[in-house]
Amino acid sequence: MVRAPGGRSRLRARAGRAVARGEAKGRALGRGAPVRRLRALVPVVVPVLLAIADAMLVNGLELDLEVGVSMLAAAALLLRRRFPLLVFLFTLPGLYIGYIWFAPMIGLYTLAVRRPGRARLGICAVLLIAAHFFPYPITDFELTVYRENTLVLIDACVTSAAPIALGLLVRTRQELASRVEDLTRSLRREDRLLADRVKTTERARLAREMHDVVAHQVSLISLQAGAVQVSTEDPEARAGARTIRELSVRTLEELRHMVGVLRADGGEAAEAHRLAPQPDLTELPRLIEMSALDVTYEGGVAAGASGTKTVERAAFRTVQEALTNIRKHAPGARVRVRVDPVDAVRGEGSGRGEGSGRTAGSGRAGSGRAEESRAAHGLRVEIRNGPPDAAATVPALPGGGHGLVGLRERAQSLGGTLEARHTSDGGFVVRAEFPYGAG
Repeated sequence: MVRAPGGRSRLRARAGRAVARGEAKGRALGRGAPVRRLRALVPVVVPVLLAIADAMLVNGLELDLEVGVSMLAAAALLLRRRFPLLVFLFTLPGLYIGYIWFAPMIGLYTLAVRRPGRARLGICAVLLIAAHFFPYPITDFELTVYRENTLVLIDACVTSAAPIALGLLVRTRQELASRVEDLTRSLRREDRLLADRVKTTERARLAREMHDVVAHQVSLISLQAGAVQVSTEDPEARAGARTIRELSVRTLEELRHMVGVLRADGGEAAEAHRLAPQPDLTELPRLIEMSALDVTYEGGVAAGASGTKTVERAAFRTVQEALTNIRKHAPGARVRVRVDPVDAVRGEGSGRGEGSGRTAGSGRAGSGRAEESRAAHGLRVEIRNGPPDAAATVPALPGGGHGLVGLRERAQSLGGTLEARHTSDGGFVVRAEFPYGAG
């Protein structure tokens, strides 16, 4: 094995850079730990130092009763976060005997932040006012000095009200920050739920598209295989055609199950995006030609209106599904397909029909209550078939019952209507009307 010149030196340099980066990261972490500890200690130590300075300025450095209770009150502030009420009560002798202000005010502020009960704060405020107002010893109190007593009482009230107000303000700010954080999390959760909803509705739309496309093609394969099975004399060809029919039926059965799962997991939603490539009315003649049905096509559509692509795609899917149902339920029937532009689209109520399993749309409630809607321009699609041919072979193709439901949902999402009903001559008619402006 031949090593490239200088390979070992490059490896050593790379290892050296990695070690240097690790050492720099370790030094940064080492510097960060004391900073974090210092930030945690400052809010605890600074109030104690302020209270000690206040005690020394008021009472001096001589060790007497006033200095002793003042220093004890200052030292008690170290525990004010864990025991705010007890610490505040412990600082009151320092105010009453030593005439210090910082320790009881800080204790009352901490109590307002940590335990903001109205009764508790009211009682503590009264205690602070009393400790501030009455002198030590109590025998020095002179009731007749009204002016001086009034000023001292006002000073005591301000001394007790200020830390309570500041503490409640800080607590309110913390609660608002917590609410904002909760709201932010809920908005993020809502965004995730909305994204999941979009996915499920897209799955439902894809289920409709899959049913329209795959069911049409597979049923056509099954029909052609049945024709080969009947017409051929070759046993091998007949067996192959029979296998193709069986596979087609099984495929349609799996498709029905999968569409049911997707529709149950999804939901109803209007088409927001277009799948490419998508069929339109220009492909209707080819669809009719490949349907292997006796179809008379009458079309006269004026293009160029707003939303015509979406509407034409819906019209194409409507014709495709109707022809699929006719192959399954009315073999040999004569079919007429009409696609006409209309100036004003008006939906009409449709009746409820009953028929045998050989008519198009049988097995489904062929009724639809159409809501009236108007638009400046629209498109009307009508697929009408007569009774099935008694001599024709009925293909054993499964029906999932989602075809007409999906067509009605598509029409409603575009602001149109769809009506499906039996006719008096034993046939079936599917009529859909779409406004161009809704596309």
